Order: sequence, then C-alpha cells, then structure tokens
Amino acid sequence: MLRELMLAGLIMAVGLTVAGMGTHLYQGLARTQAMLRYDGRTFAHSLGHLAVSFVCGPYIMLQMGWQQDRNGTLSLAMALVAAFVAFGWAFITGLLYVGSYFAVVG
Repeated sequence: MLRELMLAGLIMAVGLTVAGMGTHLYQGLARTQAMLRYDGRTFAHSLGHLAVSFVCGPYIMLQMGWQQDRNGTLSLAMALVAAFVAFGWAFITGLLYVGSYFAVVG
C-alpha cells in the first residue's frame, strides 16, 4: 500500500513540476501572465491557450488559491479547494507525462 501511495505522490510531483516549468517558460517567452483561458484572435490561438491552460493549470490553480480577498486576508476555504483541484489535476497531467515517458523508453 505504501508503494502505491509513493507512486501517486511521484506522479503528482511530476505533474506539478511540469506545470510550474511550463508556466514560467510561457510567461518568459510570451511576456504575459499565464491564465486559464480558451479565447484567442484565431482558432490556432484558441487551441494554444487551451493547451497552455491544460499543461500549466495545476500551477495556476495553486497561485489562484493564494490570492488575497478585498480586506487583505487569505481565504482558507479557497486555498484548500484550489489545492485539492490543483493536485488532482497534477495527477492527471503527471500520469500523462510519466505514461508517455515509459511508452517511449520502454
């Protein structure tokens, strides 16, 4: 049982690492903040924003959980919900990357 729990943690760590790396790479190259969006000037831009939202989503969700309310405080409920969604999303993206790696390497 511990082995499966450690594997799930590794998969989430890979997903969150790839999401953080993708977010910082996108922000550095595009010179704009990465956001969860699907709009764009053309259909290709919309697909690009959708791909960035999928890959960078867990890291963006964690950042959204740490946003302050109007009175300058953090909402514990918002942080917990954002963390729950982000780590679940990181598991899905991590599973995609780890599965792709093992499919290529063998």
